[in-house]
Amino acid sequence: MVRTASTMLPLGTSAPDFSLPSTEGDIVSLDSYRDSKALLVIFMCNHCPYVKHVANQLKSLADDYLSHGVGVVAISSNDAENYPDDSLEAMVKEKADRGYSFKYLYDADQSVAMAYTAACTPDFFLFDQDMKLVYRGQLDSSRPKTDIPVTGDDLRAAIDAVLAGSSPSPDQRPSIGCNIKWKAGNEPTYFNPQGNA
Repeated sequence: MVRTASTMLPLGTSAPDFSLPSTEGDIVSLDSYRDSKALLVIFMCNHCPYVKHVANQLKSLADDYLSHGVGVVAISSNDAENYPDDSLEAMVKEKADRGYSFKYLYDADQSVAMAYTAACTPDFFLFDQDMKLVYRGQLDSSRPKTDIPVTGDDLRAAIDAVLAGSSPSPDQRPSIGCNIKWKAGNEPTYFNPQGNA
C-alpha cells in the first residue's frame, strides 16, 4: 500500500467520458447522468482500508443525495489479476453486502482512471449540471486509525453548494488513500510511486 494523494484535477475540467460494465451486467456511460443536477464520480475498490473506513458514509451520502437528483457512480480501476479482491465478481458481492444504491463500474483497462487523473482510493470528483468539475478532494478529514469521525462534511458541503446554485469553496484538500493498483507498464505519468502525501 502506498499512501497517495489525489492529483487535484483543475476545476472547470469537463467530465471525461466513460462507458463501463456495472455489477448488474449493464453498460453505464457518462450520458446516463446528463439529466442530473450534479454528478459525483468516486474511484474506489473493495479491499482498500481507506475505502473500508468510509464505506458506511459513502452509502449514507449516496442515499441522501440520489433522491435530490444527484448522480452518483463508483468506478474500480484496480488490476484485478494481481488483486482478485477487486475483481468484477468481488465487486458484485461488495455492492450487495454494503447495500450501495449507486452504480459500481469496472474500468478493466484503467483508461477511465487515467482520463480523470485518479490516483488513489477513494478519489472524489464532483461535476455540476454542465458536467464541469467543481470539487475534487477529500470526503472529510477522517483517516483510518484517527479519532476524527467520518461525516462526509467536505464533500457534502460541496454538493449542497451545487444544489443551491452556488460554487463550492475553492479551498479544497486532496483525498488520501491507497494508490490505484496499476497494471505493469500502465502507470500514468502523474503517478508517484513514492507516494505524494
